[in-house]
Amino acid sequence: MTANLAQLTLAFGLLGNIVSFMVFLSPLPTFYKIYKKKSTEGFQSVPYVVGLFSAMLWIYYALLKTNAMLLITINSVGCFIQGFYICFFLFYAPKKAKMESIKLIVLLIVVGFGLIVALTQFLASGVNRSVIVGWICLVFSLCVFVAPLGVLRQVIKTKSVEYMPILLSVALTLSAVMWFFYGLLLRDFNIAIPNVLGFTFGIIQMILYFVYKNQKLVMDEKTAAFEAKISEMEEQRIQEPKEQKAMAVMNS
Repeated sequence: MTANLAQLTLAFGLLGNIVSFMVFLSPLPTFYKIYKKKSTEGFQSVPYVVGLFSAMLWIYYALLKTNAMLLITINSVGCFIQGFYICFFLFYAPKKAKMESIKLIVLLIVVGFGLIVALTQFLASGVNRSVIVGWICLVFSLCVFVAPLGVLRQVIKTKSVEYMPILLSVALTLSAVMWFFYGLLLRDFNIAIPNVLGFTFGIIQMILYFVYKNQKLVMDEKTAAFEAKISEMEEQRIQEPKEQKAMAVMNS
């Protein structure tokens, strides 16, 4: 029984690593656009700085836990990828966006993470340290999972899924499922609980996608029909003076 449990934990952990790796690679098309245009345009560095902070937090927690090696592997990869994204962003960002990004990095990574490590090392010990860091990870992960609410509101308001890629929603949902079961089998609710919310929001996103995915096509058809009608009216308006002029010539 114990051996089967360990195998299941390993399986979910490995699947979580694979799916999370794919999620980490999902911004590549965005950075390809930045590279082609040599500008970050309206893109922001916030998701990548937050992603780096989250990965660092989970590595710190996993090191304190000592039995969560698969958390260390994927989040180490995450640190590298998010760090690459941030450097790439800073290279092409205009001065204002660059300064804002650097301020966020200092605030969140240097000050925020530094304080968490320093305070938990000096003011807590043993099991208490991992419990405190676990709660920090749990709360921060919940905040990260709540962030897509803005996208959901935009989808409902505009009745368009243009800014909600379905593949990313599916990947995030699968990732939440894998890490939920990994945390559950480890009996680590700091890992399991946030992923319940992640799974829930993922399902909602997919439902909204299938509800509104045809709305854009309908709107496009209506727009095309409206434009055709306007064009037809414009042609008639142009032709009328010509006809009147021809009639006048014939009458004279």
